[in-house]
Amino acid sequence: MKTINIGGVPEHFNLAWYLGLKNAEYKNSGSNLRWKDYFGGTGAMCKGLRDGDIDMAVILTEGIIKDIIAGNKSKIVQVFVESPLIWGIHVSHDSNYKTIKDIKGTKAAISRYGSGSHLMAYINAQNNGWDLKEDLDFEVIKNLDGAVKGLTEGKADYFMWEKFTTKPLVDNSTFRRIGNCPSPWPCFVIAVREDFLKTNKEDVKTILNIVNATTSEFKDIPSIDRMIANRYEQEIEDVQEWLSLTEWSQENISKDTVAKVQDELFALDIIPEKWDYNELVEKL
Repeated sequence: MKTINIGGVPEHFNLAWYLGLKNAEYKNSGSNLRWKDYFGGTGAMCKGLRDGDIDMAVILTEGIIKDIIAGNKSKIVQVFVESPLIWGIHVSHDSNYKTIKDIKGTKAAISRYGSGSHLMAYINAQNNGWDLKEDLDFEVIKNLDGAVKGLTEGKADYFMWEKFTTKPLVDNSTFRRIGNCPSPWPCFVIAVREDFLKTNKEDVKTILNIVNATTSEFKDIPSIDRMIANRYEQEIEDVQEWLSLTEWSQENISKDTVAKVQDELFALDIIPEKWDYNELVEKL
């Protein structure tokens, strides 16, 4: 039985993978799928793909497109979550910053360069008309625990992370959320290392078919809201709101979406050039 390593963030978006693993669906199909949690997010997963630590990743769209152009030999094979990611903009609960305008020119905590928290800081700056060279500064904090330490100790001033994941930290007065910044495209895609894809395309197809069967009926799973609330330590009303806003996908990423992401990243000087759709995407 072939062992296939896949990485993703340990968040509610990826519960569908856990359910398939728990029910031995991948094993029964002939794949020894092994899940690895990446607390450091997209930047850490990009490194995992590059180093061969994982074969597949459930990863932020903008992050993997940037990293493929930067030399990551991987391809996008499917959109996983069609809806945008709602990035909460957080400050320490005791901070003097009250609005997004107040954090202009201050230091953003990011998990690592090239991560979603890094790239979305540029999107937020552009949305608010900031000078991208003068008004952005960064402090690398690795993960959510690092952000708590960094903001509490004053090493950084604000932190962008998925709104519902950080909601418990807002509820317990660790963070205060001063705004939101939705990603302007589908948030998560599935990427696969090119070398792995060349020789294991049928295995990848099988894995996608299994997870797609789960996500297509995910919201209809009995008591799914309670399951998510318990597993991820969320309030049930927050989970219900998140479910109402989230749509999964079983299709590959469109040419228009790839063009939109690249146009935005290029305009922000995050990528040096734009690539052809087929250099970034593999149709299975």
